[in-house]
Amino acid sequence: MTAPAPAAPGTTTGPAGPDRTQRRSETTVGDRTAHDPAIPVLSLRGARASLGSRPVLRGVDLAVAPGEVVALLGANGSGKSTAVRAAIGQVPLSEGEISLFGTPLRRFRQWHRVGYVPQRTTAASGVPATIREVVSSGRLSRARFGLLSRADRAAVDRAIDLVGLGDRARDSVAALSGGQHQRVLIARALAAEPELLIMDEPMAGVDLASQEVLAETLRDQVAAGTTVLLVLHELGAVEPLIDRAVVLRDGCVVHDGPPPEAVGQHALPGHDHVHPHAAHEPLRTGLLT
Repeated sequence: MTAPAPAAPGTTTGPAGPDRTQRRSETTVGDRTAHDPAIPVLSLRGARASLGSRPVLRGVDLAVAPGEVVALLGANGSGKSTAVRAAIGQVPLSEGEISLFGTPLRRFRQWHRVGYVPQRTTAASGVPATIREVVSSGRLSRARFGLLSRADRAAVDRAIDLVGLGDRARDSVAALSGGQHQRVLIARALAAEPELLIMDEPMAGVDLASQEVLAETLRDQVAAGTTVLLVLHELGAVEPLIDRAVVLRDGCVVHDGPPPEAVGQHALPGHDHVHPHAAHEPLRTGLLT
């Protein structure tokens, strides 16, 4: 049965406060919630989904433990982006279950705990806005009555500094390069100080300088204990951070374990993966060829 789609990260709906499932698995410590390490931060069980008449997910099982960094790999059309969009309620399941922090997705309301960076897009979608304004929108899920406090504004400034744009906070996002747009989207996700960070192809088509900034930003988040799920074509600059790789092919999990090693041209120093793989093309990782 299809579960109703909840509000996306950055919005709040439904009754205030955690439900009984959340209270059983969590206790509040400081600004973060101490999560039971035995309960996955994110869990998909038997997840099936279709886009139109085309099946995209065919029984995906995926669990991400607290503090874990997981890479979701696969060719174009393998179901990677659909899986993470389903995880935050943007794509409904036809079968299966999803839970966040031990709470079924349909009852989850604490969206400030989840940061989501969508597949590459422009930071303001054509609306005139400064970097600070865009990043501030990511803090609204924590703000009371939609008004940012001094602490909220400080969190926004920290997020902008983390991605190396502190000196450009007042600049219009229209003046930014593609890599800088991506940094703004990541800062927007970090502004809420999430416990789970989901990033869909954060390195795709991004210049080398921005890739290095993004990798450093991720290192900081991982060191702080943030749980991370990354959708990637290849591991690249973030490879040292990855605890586990899950490979999808035709909507099915074909590998769940240590990150695969790159082979051929993909193993060359400085290889910048911006070209797509066809769905039928084998992954150039040495795992599936």
